[in-house]
Amino acid sequence: MSRIPAAEAAHRLARHDFVRGVVVLSTCNRFEAYLDLDDPLAAPDAVAAEAVAAAIASDSPDDAQQLRAVAATHLGVSAVRHLFAVTAGLESMVVGEEEIAGQVQRAAREARAAGTMTGALDRLFQQAARTSRVVRGVADQSRVDRGVARLALDLASSRVPDWAQVRVLLVGTGRYAATTIASLRSRGAEHVSVFSATGRAEMFAAKYGVRAEGELREALTGADVVVTCTARYTISPEHVTAGHPLLVIDLGLPRNVDPAVGAVPGVELIDLELLALHAPLPELAGPAHAVVGDAAAGFAADAAAAPAIVALRRHVDAMLEAEVARARARGDDGSVESALRHFAGVLMHGPSERARELAAEGRLSDFVAGLAAVYGVEPEPRSAAADEASTA
Repeated sequence: MSRIPAAEAAHRLARHDFVRGVVVLSTCNRFEAYLDLDDPLAAPDAVAAEAVAAAIASDSPDDAQQLRAVAATHLGVSAVRHLFAVTAGLESMVVGEEEIAGQVQRAAREARAAGTMTGALDRLFQQAARTSRVVRGVADQSRVDRGVARLALDLASSRVPDWAQVRVLLVGTGRYAATTIASLRSRGAEHVSVFSATGRAEMFAAKYGVRAEGELREALTGADVVVTCTARYTISPEHVTAGHPLLVIDLGLPRNVDPAVGAVPGVELIDLELLALHAPLPELAGPAHAVVGDAAAGFAADAAAAPAIVALRRHVDAMLEAEVARARARGDDGSVESALRHFAGVLMHGPSERARELAAEGRLSDFVAGLAAVYGVEPEPRSAAADEASTA
């Protein structure tokens, strides 16, 4: 994460003549800047990448140097696809991680508040949020949960010679808890207890046939293996006893366990970052990447078709207003005007959808040629039409 505030980096980038707008996403393991360029050809990827590095160079030269060394640049539909994948959690350390969606939307809100958001970027980030929701709906989250628990316990099994002999403490009663118990029992675990900071341990224990614990420190002292899966409690070094052999598996997002716990003598910590290094989870990636690819292609097609759609709408609107003026001059009570406006909307719908379809097929030039041949209409450059397209 860069030591310069994201808002300050965004303001510095927005000062460039070729930058119309910018959104900066800065998290614990990610620094990304999304730029709406006035003329992409005048500011190629190398220029844009250097502008981002220079924006943080004066405050954090080390960060800037590291960014120059490892930065990846995406343009056009590639940038759209990357943002959609990031927001859906497909670029995270653990595939399907949902926290990033909130971080992306916070970055967008901050850009709106700071005045660095443009209409094009706003539509992009709104579509990214919608796409992430579709991904979560398409994915079988329970399969992802089982995959995370299974992978963690597979990794732990190399440290546990006999699951039937170890005492396992489950911290949390949330989404992962039930699937973790199933994975533990499939390995022969017999001594399982649960602790909940929210007071749900007794109810959970009764439902799943395990023992409820009332005090965390005492429960940790009596455990050989700890599995955390809660958003409400953090285990710190003060909770564990130095010298007591303990394997801690942190399945929480955000972390449930302070990384410093892994440095306590006798304690070994397995967290999601370590899991991601051993094996990504494939359960979510296949269908999710298909959703992201389709959404990115659709968004790019809409953006490409926008100038032509806006040009046609302006032509239709000009004829509409002329007819409305004549109706008013004849004393129309509003019924004719209402009918005309409704008809104009219906008339625009079909051609607008056709323009997007042709753009997706790479045949937008056919639509543009048709506008010129039939109506004598020529689309304006992207910058003049982009902010009108969303209502077409």
